Amino acid sequence: MESYPEKVEAALAWLKERVPDRPLAAIVLGSGLGSLAERLEDPMPIPFGEIPHWPVSTAPGHAARLVFGRLAGRRVVVQQGRVHYYEGFSMREVTFSARVYGAWKIPYYIPTNASGGIHHGLRTGDIVLVHDHINLLGTNPLIGPNREEWGPRFPDLVSAYDPELQLLAEEAARENGILLKRGTYVAFTGPSFETPAEIRMARILGADLVGMSTVPEVIVARHMGMRVCALSCVANPAAGMTGQSLTHQEVLDEMEKSSASLLRLVEGLIRKLEEDRA
Repeated sequence: MESYPEKVEAALAWLKERVPDRPLAAIVLGSGLGSLAERLEDPMPIPFGEIPHWPVSTAPGHAARLVFGRLAGRRVVVQQGRVHYYEGFSMREVTFSARVYGAWKIPYYIPTNASGGIHHGLRTGDIVLVHDHINLLGTNPLIGPNREEWGPRFPDLVSAYDPELQLLAEEAARENGILLKRGTYVAFTGPSFETPAEIRMARILGADLVGMSTVPEVIVARHMGMRVCALSCVANPAAGMTGQSLTHQEVLDEMEKSSASLLRLVEGLIRKLEEDRA
């Protein structure tokens, strides 16, 4: 039976055989945000299920494929969908794609997600630049033996969300007429939405956004030396803030409305990335 590092290397070797050029950035698309792949030039789609050991997402709104191509003239890989801890996957499976990208030495990691707005200043449809996170998943993807060639045993997360990339994202937002806010993202396991009491707790802790993804990937991406810029779309006010029930269909519907602005922002950011940092 192959070890976890061997599975990562097998997946990477399989991809390298089919994709001649290393992407400059890996862009992960959250619930309802898969349409960015349609903007790629010379797209090359690869379903998750064809890649050795790659976990296949089951969540609604996730197309479960990689699309390689060019965005704003830069080589990128767009990951349409992700797997979540709540689907029953292990943390190693949840972060498998980030491990493969890191092993490929892809310099930039750009995760996006749909979130609930905790801060009273956030509105449905807002795009938020994640500048920090709170991990309430009850676990960490780095638990277990450390592989030194991947990263240090105790990685520093002070700049987990790259300050320079945040400035570039804000610059891209201004150029595209997009209001971009900043916020701290808190991750719960799900799949149940949070209770009103849990949202009040998260607000006291300093969270502005709540979701069920992204944090494990960011930890692993930083462990492997990738530079991270995370963007979140507020799909709805968090539990207990409006008295309305929450549904996943509501999330997908709102993401469809907000996707155009987010996609312009991501494209603007990609255009600003430095090729020589690869």
